[in-house]
Amino acid sequence: MPVSSQVGTVAGVRRRWVGAVELDVTLVDGTSMRALAYPELVGVPEVGDRVLLNAGALLMGLGTGGYALVVAVPDRLPPDPPQALDSRDAGHLVKARYTPLQPILLGVDEEASPHHEVLATAEDLDGLPVVTADLHSALPAILAGIRADAPQARVAYLLTDGGALPAWFSRTLSALRDELVGTISVGQAFGGDLEASTLHSGLLAARHVLHADVAVVAQGPGNLGTGTRWGFSGVAVGEAVNAVATLGGRPVGSLRISDADPRPRHRGVSHHSLTAYGRVALARAELVVPDGLDPALAAEVDAALVPLADRHTVLRVDTAGLDAALRRSPVPLSTMGRGLDADHAYFLAAAAAGRHAARLLGSGTA
Repeated sequence: MPVSSQVGTVAGVRRRWVGAVELDVTLVDGTSMRALAYPELVGVPEVGDRVLLNAGALLMGLGTGGYALVVAVPDRLPPDPPQALDSRDAGHLVKARYTPLQPILLGVDEEASPHHEVLATAEDLDGLPVVTADLHSALPAILAGIRADAPQARVAYLLTDGGALPAWFSRTLSALRDELVGTISVGQAFGGDLEASTLHSGLLAARHVLHADVAVVAQGPGNLGTGTRWGFSGVAVGEAVNAVATLGGRPVGSLRISDADPRPRHRGVSHHSLTAYGRVALARAELVVPDGLDPALAAEVDAALVPLADRHTVLRVDTAGLDAALRRSPVPLSTMGRGLDADHAYFLAAAAAGRHAARLLGSGTA
């Protein structure tokens, strides 16, 4: 089993954000590692504590952030939860199931939830615009596009389980808390303001519990990809389109567009978007192409989307003011290590999708 376990001592505490603590850890051989702990799972490590780390992904150079992860603080275990451990009164939704740190949570729609009665009969999203994106980095750009046209819109984020399972891993999400009416972690993901067992129940919670005007569905940071057509966790964005449409929502596709990615399969429209919307999504979505792209890139994008025109509605959205909106983002914009100016088309496409979703609010169709 390719798990690299390391034992070390906390030498320093670096940063804290919602749900996470970043540490410097000195290993027994005297070398150092940067580590991340989730206090809700392992307690709050302090300087001098002995910690057990899973360092496999860090040593292989995988993952967003480059951390070893704290598995346990063996000499000072976290306190037991305040509720009785043999009761379901505080929830029985198990996530990261059958792993040593599986949390047991209150599902938004289970019997003990105050929202159970509402969600027990909820069946429809009532035309809720839902922006679907295959990368977590699109979230702040989509939000910037929504805010450009609908600054007071109530926006909910649904964290799917294709990337980081704990919502706490995302510094972006932590910094956007005041911009969202809530985060709903779905599937095996956890740590949101609300917990849902499926994307379908999460979408219904966004509409009927958080009373969202717009929702955004995207996986967490640290997605999984093998360089093949089907071996990418973001392909599930096509299934998100199906879920939104099944429940009577309005799917809006945020296309992954770039002329800066060095990998040919991601230039123009990424092959991941073409697979998700062209092969996986069985329901019709509105795929947004931003105006103002470089002419050569625009021509490449148009050609790539021709095969999708029968399955989806491909539409152009004006981008006036979106660059300024992106530059006002309360969090840094970054995708694959590239910022706004280095991969402008990517962020512009995401913002245009957000703008289109916001404009649906005033069109009488949402």
